[in-house]
Parts: sequence; C-alpha cells; structure tokens
Amino acid sequence: MEKIKISLPEGKSVYFASDMHLGVRGFLNTREKEKLIVRWMDEIRPDCHVLVLCGDVFDFWYEWKKVVPKGYVRILAKIAEFVDAGIPVYYFSGNHDMWAKDYFVEETGVILFHEPREFDISGKRFFVGHGDGLGPKDRKFKMMKALFKNGFARWMFSHLLHPDFAIRLADYFSRRSRTATGRSENTYLGDDREWLYMFCTDTLKKEHFDYFIFGHRHLAIDKQLEGGARYINLGDWLTFYTYGQWDGREFYLKTYPNDGQ
Repeated sequence: MEKIKISLPEGKSVYFASDMHLGVRGFLNTREKEKLIVRWMDEIRPDCHVLVLCGDVFDFWYEWKKVVPKGYVRILAKIAEFVDAGIPVYYFSGNHDMWAKDYFVEETGVILFHEPREFDISGKRFFVGHGDGLGPKDRKFKMMKALFKNGFARWMFSHLLHPDFAIRLADYFSRRSRTATGRSENTYLGDDREWLYMFCTDTLKKEHFDYFIFGHRHLAIDKQLEGGARYINLGDWLTFYTYGQWDGREFYLKTYPNDGQ
C-alpha cells in the first residue's frame, strides 16, 4: 500500500469528511446543503493543512466522455480553490462516486484514490478509505461493487443508456437502497455485526495503526481498539453533519455548525 507522508506544522490540522450525498434531500435540499458545506470549508480553511474527503460527496457521480452530472458548481469550485491555494485535497471514491476519474481530477486538482491508503501524519499511522467492501462479510455488496467496476459493464452503461435515463436509474436505486437500510444506518449494530469494526480488529492482529478513518457507515463512531488504536467513522451530512479534525495531538469528531466535540 502506498504511504502518504504529511508533516503537520504547528497550529495546522488535517480535516476529514464524507458522505455528503449531494443530490439527496436529507434535512436540507442540495443547494442549501452545498452552501453549508462551502461555509464549513471557508471556516476551516485558515488552519487546514490538508483536506481528506472520504467518498460519497455526491449521491451519484459518473463521467461519460463528454458529459458529467449537472450541478455542484459551488463545491467543485471550492475544492479547486483549496487546491489552488496550496491545500492538498485527497479524495477517496465511495460506492456512489466510484466512477470519478479524469474530469474530476483535472477540473478540481484533487488527488484521487479508489482504494484505501496509509497516511503517516507527524509520526502517527492512519488507515484511510471510504470503507465500502471492507470486512469479512457483506458478500452481496462486494459482488455488486465488482460488477460496477467491471470495464465491460461500465462500457455498456456509458454507451447504451442516455445520460438522462442513466442518472434517473441511479437515483432510483439509491433511494431504494436507502429505504431498505432504514434506521439501521443510525444505530450501532454491535461489534460482531459492524464489518468495519471487524476489519479494524483483524488488521491490528497483523500490523498496528493509530487511527482507522472511514466513511460509508453514515454513523459517527469513535471506538477504542487494542494497543491504543481508534476506529473513527466520520458519519454523514444527511443526518448528523459530522467531520473529523486531527491537530497533530488529538483526533476530534465534531458536528457542524455546532463545533462542540
């Protein structure tokens, strides 16, 4: 696994966020939520040394050769503004935006990953990713993800479906999935049923990380693990509006706009 090394200056922080799912109403419609996220980015900018977005910023993102989904100009511009100001933005694709590629990178300047990566931040080891498909179970989802990543399946999707119909189809399946999940997204299911927790504990048997940082789960989680490690799930911006901050000494899981811990 490629390691990303970051030396954090005094007074600076690394910020983490995920699962905004722009395009889904949630408690706020997309335009209002987009403005809220942009305001949050403006507020963290003075002490933000690096921004890490852990996927599913969009509820659906797909890049055809000449077409991308309509909208999202404010957040795309704000990400590009961070990059242009010398603040690196690392973007881990999630299960809703795994098709991000050249346009997204070239227009915004993000550093895009489709798999988890190890970060060394001022001597602490971070295992970072979206979190989808990790853990010992969830075989149905892993099979679906393999299909979505398949080159031939993507070619068929791109060439046989008009983008208007393709996006409506994606929206339908996204709503259906969210309805099926229901309230379980907002409830910790127990250590023996939380696949990302199980992934962390299994990984620690082989090597040590100080922090495991994921999205995907939609629940803000901070769990102590063996050897002083911590499993952090960043929650979402559909219900909880949570994000993470590492200031070089401590990791904080915070809520916006109330920035209390």
